[in-house]
Amino acid sequence: MWARLFALAPSRGRPLQTQIREMLVGAILDGWLPRGSPVPSGRDLADQLGVSRNTVVLAYQQLVDEGFLLSRERSGYYVCDGAVPGCAPAGADTDNAAGNGPDWARRFAVRASGQRNICKPLNWQNYPYPFLYGQFDPTLFPIADWRECCRQALSVLEVRDWAPDGVDGDDPLLIEQLRTRVLPRRGVWAGAAEIMVTVGAQQALFLLARLLGQERSVVGIEDPGYPDARNIFAIQTPEVRPLAIDDQGLVPSAAAAGCDYIYLTPSHQCPTTVTMPLARRRALLELAARHDIVLIEDDYESETNYLDCPTPALKSLDRDQRVLYIGSLSKTLAPGLRLGYIVGPAALIHEARALRRLMLRHPPANNQRIVALFLSLGHHEALLRRLAHVLKDRAAEVRRALARHLPDLTIAPSSGGSSLWLRGPETLDCQALAASARERGVLIEPGEVFFNAARPPRNFFRLGFSSIAAVRIEPGIAELAALIHR
Repeated sequence: MWARLFALAPSRGRPLQTQIREMLVGAILDGWLPRGSPVPSGRDLADQLGVSRNTVVLAYQQLVDEGFLLSRERSGYYVCDGAVPGCAPAGADTDNAAGNGPDWARRFAVRASGQRNICKPLNWQNYPYPFLYGQFDPTLFPIADWRECCRQALSVLEVRDWAPDGVDGDDPLLIEQLRTRVLPRRGVWAGAAEIMVTVGAQQALFLLARLLGQERSVVGIEDPGYPDARNIFAIQTPEVRPLAIDDQGLVPSAAAAGCDYIYLTPSHQCPTTVTMPLARRRALLELAARHDIVLIEDDYESETNYLDCPTPALKSLDRDQRVLYIGSLSKTLAPGLRLGYIVGPAALIHEARALRRLMLRHPPANNQRIVALFLSLGHHEALLRRLAHVLKDRAAEVRRALARHLPDLTIAPSSGGSSLWLRGPETLDCQALAASARERGVLIEPGEVFFNAARPPRNFFRLGFSSIAAVRIEPGIAELAALIHR
């Protein structure tokens, strides 16, 4: 029995002591080791697992301290009587239900699952050529610096600071770092009352849509543009209007003039990556002032402008408080971190906090404190410099490989970012291409989902390079070229 219950699995770097504790706790909580039953002696389990006896004894002692095991002198270790909490009795037999439950399909007010979304395989790291946008590259993550900040955040004084319920507030240290370190890089100056932390830019968009969108509000969206923004606003209002873009970003047009709100990505347009020049930004601000429009600026990938001097954020040019600014730290740190922020007038932030409180009160305070320390110690600045260097090299490698293997594809102009937007001949079906490429280990993103039209063009695709090593870029492009030519 012990051989079946206890066997070390590939650890992915977890200490042996931790693995032994997990095995024992799992066996106790799952009922394989009943109350009062003995566990193997430290020597026996150490021999079975091929580890030192001290490793097993230390794991046992921790479980004694936590109330899972009981140590009896000259007898050994036993499962504590109170180790397993009591369970409520089973309810009705669901297998014999009469089938008269609610008709859930009829009750859904929103069918979010039916919207068109970007789809990426969850196991993308298993593919040799993942040309996917916005994914995590573990070789670029500053593990040592992050671990230092995690340790600091777990000190007694820091825990006392972030552990209490913050109700609708945010970590003051993080707000201060955003206000004095992050936003000034974009030319944005804001007071503490004008900044709110969110669970990524996604939540920021959802909050603004819920807070500002009325049933007949007209919301302008770039076309092609960010699908999740389109879907979020479409839940709130049926009046989502596609707005044309060109090589300078969103076009100030009569269609734009008829909107109540316009969502745009001027730093690196999603998905084309074009950067909006200063003159176009000023023209949009004038249009917004003339027609009483609120602009929602998603400062998408602003930190990865490695070819030109960064253009000031649209928010930095705003004199009438017509621009609501959304930023994210997930793109530079890690997508799984889910940390973003909104900058806007104090009255709007006050209402946004009240709305966020109804959803989740506030993002986890321990994560906020870790990021605040990461920013305050200069680690973020160092990471940005490193990312700029790496992404610049990868972008150059992608362009060289495309020029060599796929010279007929058109590349949208780009001054940075971590992806390229490509247009193929009219006969190219990028959905079919993506499916065939995936079978050969190459992942790309078909462009159809970014267009608002019912029958979008099929000859566009996005090629990301944030998560693929430089040495794999040309072989991956060569595989893709072979499929396209065939």
